Amino acid sequence: MKESSKAPPHGDSSNSINFETGTIWTRDNLEIMRRINSKCIDLIYLDPPYNSNANYAAPIGSIAAGAEFTDTWTLKDVDVTWVELIDKKYQRIKNLLLACGSDSMKSYLIYMAVRLIEMKRILKVTGSIFLHCDPTAGHYLKLLLDIILGRENFRNEIVWCYTWAGSPKMRQFNRKHDVIFWYSVGEKWTFNSEDIRIPHKKLNTNRSNRGGGDPLTPELVEKYLRRGKIPESWWTKFSPVARLVRERTGYPTQKPLALLERIIKACSNEGDVVFDPFCGCATTLVAADRLRRRWAGVDVSNKAAELVVQRLKQDQPTLMHNVIHRTDKPHRTDLGKLPPYKSHKGKLYGEQDGYCNGCQEHFKPHHLEVDHIIAKVVGGTDHKENLQLLCSNCNRVKGQRGQEYLITYLQLNQKLLNKSRV
Repeated sequence: MKESSKAPPHGDSSNSINFETGTIWTRDNLEIMRRINSKCIDLIYLDPPYNSNANYAAPIGSIAAGAEFTDTWTLKDVDVTWVELIDKKYQRIKNLLLACGSDSMKSYLIYMAVRLIEMKRILKVTGSIFLHCDPTAGHYLKLLLDIILGRENFRNEIVWCYTWAGSPKMRQFNRKHDVIFWYSVGEKWTFNSEDIRIPHKKLNTNRSNRGGGDPLTPELVEKYLRRGKIPESWWTKFSPVARLVRERTGYPTQKPLALLERIIKACSNEGDVVFDPFCGCATTLVAADRLRRRWAGVDVSNKAAELVVQRLKQDQPTLMHNVIHRTDKPHRTDLGKLPPYKSHKGKLYGEQDGYCNGCQEHFKPHHLEVDHIIAKVVGGTDHKENLQLLCSNCNRVKGQRGQEYLITYLQLNQKLLNKSRV
């Protein structure tokens, strides 16, 4: 058996977390994840946008009123730096993007890819990731997860089935299920089977094993029924939040607490760190807190921070909840002492064949300067993978801004130059 029992080996290659648990950030989750230590998170659950081409907003009067987001994607939403990162280091992701068709889906997958790469980095070697999606982009996300996490680390495709009224004029089957992809990071992972057993309706055998064996005694039948079974990968028990009056916040994509509790019970232990990079109305954080896990979350809306405080007080009114709301970025403590970033100039010159990574002009080494591809102010590090050579002019133009600013600036100048020649 590859899965571990209650206490998988955590210590050998894991780092300590570099933030206080009970923290929720209001910021782009990519900026936060780039500043979280490697291999320090036990479980990640995410319910990201689905590229549904829709706008979502909580209704006025609900406790989530003010929470809204747009789930429509174009290439204008994509940071050029993300594209360059994929182009240089992730050829298989690049091939997937070339095959996926529409610019909207391509933009969405670029957005998700750079974030999933960081999620893999911050997960412990025994960690797991659960990605919640629907059929809109699920098949593309599965391919992306295969590339980033490894096809061999795919554990389950969980199908959450639920019922709801449909239109009488429907010309297709009623779409009432979501998909949750579970991947482990490596060949050992946490799976607490005894904590998630559910009752048998009845035993489908009267023998002690499938290949035959002695008939079961009444005592053994009672024992098996009492112990229950590990759930299948299709889940029908959990009602949509629209039916759960006590849980309902009005948040447009809220998921039921019981659904998150099963995932957290199964793939983390008490005291483990659970992280939700798209925490929305904070269901993951509330479920983790209820189950005595440490937790942290990120959302671009301030409403998420308000909701986690409100929901924790409602869920456990007798306890004090020290929720930390941050808008700054954590500081990584796992990097150790890196060599001066400018010491990589010689290797970079060879890799770039002496060309500036901005204007693409050829220069002698003393005319090129070492620059950060992802600026340090937004989470970039001094690792060689985040460094490039620019000519002095391109480096001054870029400054502390992202690489996308430099590329856009150079393209605009080229257009103006072409017009002046006409």
